[in-house]
This record gives sequence, C-alpha cells and structure tokens, in this order.
Amino acid sequence: MNYRIEKDTMGEVKVPADKLWGAQTERSRNNFKIGASASMPLEIVYGFAYLKKAAAYTNCDLDVLSKEKRDLIAQVCDEILEGKHNDQFPLVIWQTGSGTQSNMNVNEVVANRAHQIAGQVIGEGEKTIQPNDDVNKSQSSNDTFPTGMHIAAYKKVVETTIPGVIQLRNTLHKKSLEFNTVVKIGRTHLMDATPLTLGQEFSGYVSQLDHGLKALQHTLHHLSELALGGTAVGTGMNTPEGYDVLVAKYIAEFTGLPFVTAENKFEALAAHDAIVETHGALKLLAVSLNKIANDIRMMASGPRSGIGEIIIPANEPGSSIMPGKVNPTQCEALTMVCAQVMGNDVAISVGGTQGHYELNVFKPMMAANILQSAQLLGDACVSFEEHCASGIEPNHQVIKELLNNSLMLVTALNTKIGYYKAAEIANTAHKNGTTLKEEAVNLGYVSAEDYDEWVKPENMVGSIK
Repeated sequence: MNYRIEKDTMGEVKVPADKLWGAQTERSRNNFKIGASASMPLEIVYGFAYLKKAAAYTNCDLDVLSKEKRDLIAQVCDEILEGKHNDQFPLVIWQTGSGTQSNMNVNEVVANRAHQIAGQVIGEGEKTIQPNDDVNKSQSSNDTFPTGMHIAAYKKVVETTIPGVIQLRNTLHKKSLEFNTVVKIGRTHLMDATPLTLGQEFSGYVSQLDHGLKALQHTLHHLSELALGGTAVGTGMNTPEGYDVLVAKYIAEFTGLPFVTAENKFEALAAHDAIVETHGALKLLAVSLNKIANDIRMMASGPRSGIGEIIIPANEPGSSIMPGKVNPTQCEALTMVCAQVMGNDVAISVGGTQGHYELNVFKPMMAANILQSAQLLGDACVSFEEHCASGIEPNHQVIKELLNNSLMLVTALNTKIGYYKAAEIANTAHKNGTTLKEEAVNLGYVSAEDYDEWVKPENMVGSIK
C-alpha cells in the first residue's frame, strides 16, 4: 500500500495515499481498535456535514472566512451528504468521549477534498483549506459533536421512528374498528375474566402507541436545541458576535428542520438530558410494543393446542424438523428489538450521568445507541405492520367456544344473587365439569329463563364506541 505523510501537533503520521483523512484520523484508527464493526454511524457524519457547511456560511457572513473557502467547504459537505465519501470515515464509536477524533476526521476529509477540488494533490504544497483554522473555525469538538448527534437523532426520529409507529398505529386502529363487535373472553393474570370485544382490546394498543407518540414528539423541542456556539466549555470563546443564532438558522435551512440555538450552552455541552429524555420516550414505545406483540403472539398460539383466538399471517416455515409448523416470527422480531432498545436505554442513562463539570464524555456511545433504537423501532413497526398486523383475522369459532366455556360469565349474576352464591355456582361447575347454567339451576339460585336473560356476554362489554 502506498502512503503519504500527514502532520498534526504531535508530529508526522503515515496515511494511506488513497484516503482523504489526515493525521488525527489515522492516530485514532490505530489507537482505538475496539469493535471493528462498531463504526461511528454515518448519520453522525452527515450531522457534521450539515453543521460544517452552516458554520462556513455563518463565518463568511460574519466576515471571518472568505467566500472562496466557504464555497469549497460547502461543496465538500454536499458531497458527503450525497454519500460520495462514506468510506472516508473509518473511526469507531469507542474513542474519546467528546468525539474529538470524529470531528477531526470530518475536518481533515473536508480540507483534503477541498485541496483536490482546487486542483492540488493531497500531501503536496500548503493546504488550500486548513482543517482546524478553516473547517473548524468558531467551533470545538465539545460543541460540534453534541450538535451533530442532535441533528442525527432528530432526523432519525422524525424520518424513521415516527412514520413507522404511525403506520402500525393506524393499522391497529383499523383492526379495532373491524373487530369492535367480536365478543371474546377477557383475561387478567392470564386467567379467564369478564368479556370484552376484540376491538376494545385492540383499542388499548392504539392508545398505548398514541401516548408513546405524544411523548416522543414532546421531546423533539429539547432535541432541536443545538450546542454549536458554545465552543470549549460553553462560553463561546473564539466565536464572532451572533454566531450561535445564525449558525442554527443555517442548519435549520439546510436540514429543513426547526433547529435553534440552545438557550444554555453550558447545559448543552456538559449534560445530554435531551438525548436521555428522547430515548426515554423510545423506551416507552418499546415497552408498549413489547406488550402488544406478546398479546398477539399468545392470542395466536396454537393453532390447535393453544388459545388460537386470532389468525396471523403464515410467512415462512417455522421448523427444520417439524413439517408444517409456522411461528409468530414478526412478534419475536419486534420483542427482540424492544429488548435491545430497553438495554440501550440503560447505557444511555449511564452515559447521561457522565457529565463532569463542563463536559459529558460519553457522547459517541449515547449517539450510537439512540440512533440504533430509533432505527430499529421504526423498521420493526413497519415490518410488523406489513407482515403481521395487517393480516390479523379473528378465529370466530374458537372465540365463541372459549367465551361460552368461561366460568367468569357468572359475574353477571353478582347484582342478581350476590357474589358468594355466584362464586358457589362457578366453583361447583368447575368441580363437576358442568356448565354455569346447569349448576345455577341445580343449586336453585336462578331459573333457566332468568339465567338466559341475565347472562349474555354481549351485554357485559360496556358501551362499544
């Protein structure tokens, strides 16, 4: 492999000749060989591209950067956003907690690519654009990385998570309306309870997702606040007057999202409560989705030796030894995603505690985890909707059999003959293997006519809206 020599404040470093990165990137690549597959998410790189372009425009407007340098930086940032240089960002998540090396990785790639665009050869002559003095002007890793991760997380949530959850929510709402008159037995403690409709049961799932979506959308305001302009410790040292407000306006313009400058830069650098808060809402959705998927899995269990109240799509063979077996694979995939998100929330919560004085130093891990959770939840909701929820149908025969066989229908007699006599009827029927009606009449507590009049499952489900 051919190499060229790059320099930083610690001296010379050999860098692969065909790469755009420089000395600091290469040092990090050599010093942090931890989890080769745990690359810094490209979404963070793209967040940096947005902010570097915005910083260049802002610096130019405030007369601290030339228009020529602004345009070169912006051109390279646009190339990065188009995915043209994805292979130029080799660093892993497990690096310095401020993300300094990733910030410099972007600075070096922008500078060297700008040198190429200017008609020069990388490694020869003075750089057309300087990584620190030009690309990183008015910035610090301490305010660029939190800005980049807010941009990345906000975009991921609004472009992937929320649409995916809404798609599933809408299908479950449609099913709740379709199933609203399908009376079935309810269950509490996994034991028979009083009846409800399948639609009412599904309406609970819809409400869970509605609450989760509201919680997630509520966190976006905090996530939209950007640290850029705080530089090293939040004071804004080495930034021109008005820089923080203007750079946030440019980021909002370039992304099409409502980003603003953070009211308090000290909080924005030293604490990442917005990430903790947003991921808390993602965890809430994971908890809800786990319950929904497990309910559907259990209701579909069987097909002949389980509950079998609903029929879910048969998507693929379920066993390499048992012919004809089909499994609730979408339920399993969704609940595994939920487990991962819950685990990520623990890591993010721990990361949020690592703000010592003026800087939180768990930024890369927190950024990677929230992006993974947001992506997984959005993708899993779409997959579950397309391959499971949209095809759910009631098994009317089984629902009717289980409903009519339930001892908890005796609850309808409470107000007629009292709790204790009703309990005696249920216990006797269970002991003798007989029906509630038979034992109610045998015990002399009600007539057959009264039983038929009072014990009607369809009258026990409350109002159906």
